[in-house]
Amino acid sequence: MRSLSFDVVVMGAGTAGAAAARCLAQAGRSVALLDARALDGAGARWVNGVPPWMFDAAGVPRPTPPERRGEGAFVMRGAAGRRGLRLDPSPVWPVDMRHLVARLQADARAAGATTIAPARLLELRFDGHRPRALHAAGPDGPLALEADLFVDASGMGGALRRRVPSLARDCPPVPRAHVCSAAQMVCAVADAAGARAWLQAEGLDEGDTLCRAGVAGGYSISNLTLEGDEVEILTGAIADPALPSGPELVERARAHHRWIGARRFGGAGAIPLRRPYDRLTAPGVALLGNAACQVFSAHGSGIGVGLLAARMLADAVTGAADPGAAATLWRYQVAFQRRVGALLAAYDLFRRATQALDGDDVRRLLEAGLLSEPSYRAGLEQRLPVPDARDLLQTLRGALRAPRLAARMAPTFARLGPAVALYRAHPEAPDARALARWSRRVARLFGERPDLAR
Repeated sequence: MRSLSFDVVVMGAGTAGAAAARCLAQAGRSVALLDARALDGAGARWVNGVPPWMFDAAGVPRPTPPERRGEGAFVMRGAAGRRGLRLDPSPVWPVDMRHLVARLQADARAAGATTIAPARLLELRFDGHRPRALHAAGPDGPLALEADLFVDASGMGGALRRRVPSLARDCPPVPRAHVCSAAQMVCAVADAAGARAWLQAEGLDEGDTLCRAGVAGGYSISNLTLEGDEVEILTGAIADPALPSGPELVERARAHHRWIGARRFGGAGAIPLRRPYDRLTAPGVALLGNAACQVFSAHGSGIGVGLLAARMLADAVTGAADPGAAATLWRYQVAFQRRVGALLAAYDLFRRATQALDGDDVRRLLEAGLLSEPSYRAGLEQRLPVPDARDLLQTLRGALRAPRLAARMAPTFARLGPAVALYRAHPEAPDARALARWSRRVARLFGERPDLAR
């Protein structure tokens, strides 16, 4: 078995993991980046919407074509009808994840990171409670990788997380009710005249995205974007056997719109929607991306959040003699929970409320104006809304148009501010008892059992 030593070993070479390897290597750390798949198969392989400000905040240059695809308006409507919201231009950029992941991996290698793939994780070796070595079956034989810090960016299953007893205990599996089955496919346009007729019938311009919400329960979408000779289909729904899956919704869209032709590329996956885990670190280990449930659950995207988390992790360990020390990693946890966790928690409360609606409720919510254009724009941008008097007046008018729906949503809106305040009060010092108390307060707000059962 070949033995190698690094400052940091990152498991998972998708967006979050490759971004972490890039940031850490650029900060002067020796880094190994591993993935269970070949590097050109790591991470998401489809088109995802990312707000451009998140690239800036993460220190990643904004994408350019072909990584960044077309631009147009974002139009959200119920499962049927023409009334809804229109944001022009769209506040998110469609980004081809294949190119983004490849760019982040290349940047990591250029900064000195070692990439090893495919690499199948065999075991973690511990010194007391802290992992010190990762054993893997690499492309050229068995490997033993020693490191001060191991980063789990392996996805929702948490390949490292579930092997660390304290994290396995405090980071429970995500229930199916809080998992999104998502799919995205880019297809050829088989009938140009039929495609133009669809645009005209929907009142859209080429490049606009039409989002049909509530197509399979309150938390579900089916998006179409037509540009040139291609159409992008994006779908998602709760992973409930009684509901169609993301891939099934894609096939429904293709069957309904006969002008859509052959598949060119795309993919599917399960996305955790619950709030971030209350605990993101243990001595020698940090969780990142889907492994940490770092997802903006209102629309099921973790790409931008993963980039931000990668930057925060690198900033926290920069200059530290031991990047895996508990006190060092705590800086990452508190920074993330206070700055980003507050946002994710607030929107997760909103997601849970909309998930309890049906398709007609979603249509009424949009048509009544309960969700104002500025608030919806803030959601797509993954920012907290700052309503002004006009927005509040519009929401009030919407409540008068749909009083029963407004009454159902009111308790959720009342909890958004307390959620933000609670996350911004995350314990600053690495105190297990203080964290457990904070976890209990979060659980009470969400009506759930605390993650940290102490």
